[in-house]
Amino acid sequence: MTTRRAFLTGTTAALSATILDFTTLASGAHAADNRMMREPVSLGVPLSDVLLLGGTVAPGPGGRAALWNVSTGKPAYLNAIDPGTGEQLVSVPLTGADGSWAVTAAPDGVYAGTYGNAHLYRWRPGNAGAAEDLGLPLARQTFIWSLATDEAGKVWGGTFPEGKVFRYDPATGAVKDFGQAVAGQTYVRSLACTGGKVYSGAYASAHIAELDPATGVFTQLPAPPGLDTISGRAVYDLNAHGGRLYARIGSDLPSPLFVYDTAARVWTDKIPEAHGLSVCPPDEEGRVYLIQEGELRRYDPQTKQITGTGLVFDGKVRNARSFGWVELGLPDYPGRSVVGTLWRGEMFRYNPRTGAHAILPTQVRHEPIEILSLADGGRRTVYAGGFLNGGLGAVHTESAASAFHRFAQIEYVQQASDGSVWLGVYPEGRVYRYRPDRTWNSPEYSPAGTRALPANPELIMTLKPYLQMRAKVLAETEGKMVVGTVPEGDRLGGGIAVYDMSTGAWEFTRNVVQDQSVFALAGHQGVMYGGASVTGGLSTTPPTRKAGAVFAWDVHRNTKLWELEPVATEGTVSGLAVGPDGRLWGLAGHTLFAVDLRSRTIVRRLELGTRSTGGTVVVSRGMLYVSVDGGLVFRVNPFASHLDPVLIAAFAHRRMTGHRDGRLYFSRGAELLKLDPRP
Repeated sequence: MTTRRAFLTGTTAALSATILDFTTLASGAHAADNRMMREPVSLGVPLSDVLLLGGTVAPGPGGRAALWNVSTGKPAYLNAIDPGTGEQLVSVPLTGADGSWAVTAAPDGVYAGTYGNAHLYRWRPGNAGAAEDLGLPLARQTFIWSLATDEAGKVWGGTFPEGKVFRYDPATGAVKDFGQAVAGQTYVRSLACTGGKVYSGAYASAHIAELDPATGVFTQLPAPPGLDTISGRAVYDLNAHGGRLYARIGSDLPSPLFVYDTAARVWTDKIPEAHGLSVCPPDEEGRVYLIQEGELRRYDPQTKQITGTGLVFDGKVRNARSFGWVELGLPDYPGRSVVGTLWRGEMFRYNPRTGAHAILPTQVRHEPIEILSLADGGRRTVYAGGFLNGGLGAVHTESAASAFHRFAQIEYVQQASDGSVWLGVYPEGRVYRYRPDRTWNSPEYSPAGTRALPANPELIMTLKPYLQMRAKVLAETEGKMVVGTVPEGDRLGGGIAVYDMSTGAWEFTRNVVQDQSVFALAGHQGVMYGGASVTGGLSTTPPTRKAGAVFAWDVHRNTKLWELEPVATEGTVSGLAVGPDGRLWGLAGHTLFAVDLRSRTIVRRLELGTRSTGGTVVVSRGMLYVSVDGGLVFRVNPFASHLDPVLIAAFAHRRMTGHRDGRLYFSRGAELLKLDPRP
């Protein structure tokens, strides 16, 4: 699951703040005709769920030990849960923030560093009903990825997009900027404090830097033995316990956990298939607990022995959010027990004396999920795919009733000609086929109790082995389903996968357009037309080209027919559609263009809107509908000798799709909207 994802999160806040002044949109054809303007109808919020990211175990109200987490939403909420009952003890908004990976406990309270605004917040026992907004610690930062507390009770943070480390002093309120931890690395993904030093882990190249606060000097640690490459990897998690640094290098999925002796300054062990996001503090004998291969296990750093506990977690994502020790006072849990939370809001506990363990629900409330993808589902249905929290909603276009299914982050939804629904998923560039006429069951994401049923959606392909992370777009032509991708990590070079729906065979080709990702697809008569972007996986690698390309791909011979750059100054072709006039229409920035497919040349251009933000092109009932600037919708007659666009709507939105009922559907944050564009 994002970010995080800064590349994918988009500019929802900016869209919400968009002010559309019709008198200054443009001149001539762009001016609004109020007789043509349409207002959308809200279909409500189709997706909601719990998503916990950062967490810790710390005292709550009255000094009672609590499970602390931030739940993602608009705004995000800082929550404290009673580990014995699941009761919600604290739930306070972090106004202006969308969520937090960074939560730490300090002597004076619980701190959260957020994304969306990169602010630092603090909950203090004396002010239990609210969280203090301590503001933006460092200018120009949009994301606080990580927080840690040192032995003196000072709070440390790591940021994006400048990859800086800072220190906040609770006694004075002073912030000190220690600068970029690793030259050229824009993400400080993880932090840990021990022995008077501060350790930071980078993303997208797996560098670990040791900071001496007294001198302000960063020193890079040597790469762990057995780490095949540091490029394209993240130091996803760092924990420091008992003079050892635990560094998990990989992704949010199982990855190797390396152990570093900070006194001897050597790497001492490698634990395979460890889940994040944290390692539990040690017991009385110095042993720590972690989740490995889906089970809570105990690790002894002296003997390097790993012992299972019998507490097994279901599903694909089995990461501990908060993780610590609590005296529960329950009959089967004498003394201290290991406790924690999971990403969907459940809590778990394990007692080392009795072996008692459980996974239990909590009262963390569901929050609306931002819509990332939309698709025509036919039969009065629109599909909405969720960002970050994920999930798929099937929304009735008249009643607005939504059937929600818990799932991964869905980059794209495409209904195939046979009625199946194809889902492009982040991470790992996964593609699934969902059959709506059969019972939904995802062993990876569905609640327990449905494991005996066949998987639906069914996993069709995983493109991570081809260095791809996002199945960004899908389209069908002549029995072939084509997937356009964005690469993983700090890389350039997406590609396309062509899947034969009759045989199940498929083939992936990287760099269909050299050093570009594939953002848009449109199929027509055995040819797949694509729109590409100069950006890479994290937008951290400088592009090698200036203009996004349009290309044609023969899906039967699996070969590229041609490629051209429609707008020399625009880096992304964001939308494509084959119009009723037989031309390929595309959008690069705010330029609408048409390609004659016989001559393979651009024959028409039209400037829409004022900003180079990209958008969508939809064909409906002989007309083109173009969304640009995150808020303007134009109708264009492709047959007219003189293109005369009509502005039909102006409201903030992120995604637009057409439906066979003739209406257009839009996402605005977590809200689904519909609009009848017909004159």
